[in-house]
Amino acid sequence: MTSVLTERIGSAAYLVLNRPKSINALDHQMALEMARLLDEWAADDSVDVVVVSGAGERGLCAGGDIVAIHRDAAALSGDPAAGDEHAEQSPSAKFWFDEYRLNAEIARFPKPYVALMDGIVMGGGVGISAHGNTRIVTDRTRLAMPEVGIGFVPDVGGTHLLSRVPDNLGRYAGLTANPLKGADAIALGLADHFVPAEHLDDFRTAIGTEGLAAALDAFTTAAPPSPLTEQANWISKAFAADTVPEIVDALRAVGTPEADKVADAIAAKSPTATAVTLRSLQQAAGDDSLEETLKREYRVSLRCLLHPDMAEGIRAQVIDKDRNPAWAQNVSSGDVDKFFEPLPHELTFDSEITAES
Repeated sequence: MTSVLTERIGSAAYLVLNRPKSINALDHQMALEMARLLDEWAADDSVDVVVVSGAGERGLCAGGDIVAIHRDAAALSGDPAAGDEHAEQSPSAKFWFDEYRLNAEIARFPKPYVALMDGIVMGGGVGISAHGNTRIVTDRTRLAMPEVGIGFVPDVGGTHLLSRVPDNLGRYAGLTANPLKGADAIALGLADHFVPAEHLDDFRTAIGTEGLAAALDAFTTAAPPSPLTEQANWISKAFAADTVPEIVDALRAVGTPEADKVADAIAAKSPTATAVTLRSLQQAAGDDSLEETLKREYRVSLRCLLHPDMAEGIRAQVIDKDRNPAWAQNVSSGDVDKFFEPLPHELTFDSEITAES
């Protein structure tokens, strides 16, 4: 089965992720094919707009191939002699190298890039949609950066996006891994337009037959109220703290069931992953470009492969599904620093993405 499908309607080029059984989870070849198509369509004067969607009823994209990443994380974290050079040669690292470059290419795509963020949009699915210039959500959208739940850290430019969300709601999303509704995504600046799910197919077709502007006029509606922003007051104050333990303490001090539930969610995650995530968000807030953030995320992602929490988190959530990970405890500031140290070979953006990358 072809994992990336294409279609042309009028001057619109359509790209469909086609792995519906896995909620269109991205693999390396899909990232390479997306990059090839975008390069082709950017140079094609007959293409005015690109539309990206996912096959099936469940969502645009659930992220990367977690089972494949687990193989690398288990092997590397279980080898005391493994270091950066070993991590760089792993299939996961090679995938991320090209995936993150694809994220940057999407952000600078010179034509309208319409991402239909319907259903589940998580991890890598955020990377191929939320960096686009025309982001569509629906009443079925469930958007999340769930990495801390598997001992990982938000990547694909996610820390760049979340660090720019007001009222510390980006910190909330990154540290809890809680999903956002379509209305939340618009309120937080992670999406642009709301289309009721029942009209999404007609909207998609109309982009090609009527043009993007006409389709937006005909099918977009005002988004419902955002449930998350209604809680922004106490979230903003609690998540302003400088460390994860201080954030959890501030949440406990709010004294409401909602805040206690959020504190419990963070406390259940990998202490290392949450500490590195907070540091990543703090640093991304000062970045001048998405590429700068992606370069740092690549460092962090490779160090996660070497840390035992990632293999353990995926085991507990995806492989054995016992939901009972045994996280490493007592993470120090020095431990966190190591995730951000330069690599022997850094992520670069100065060449085309090819199958030989």
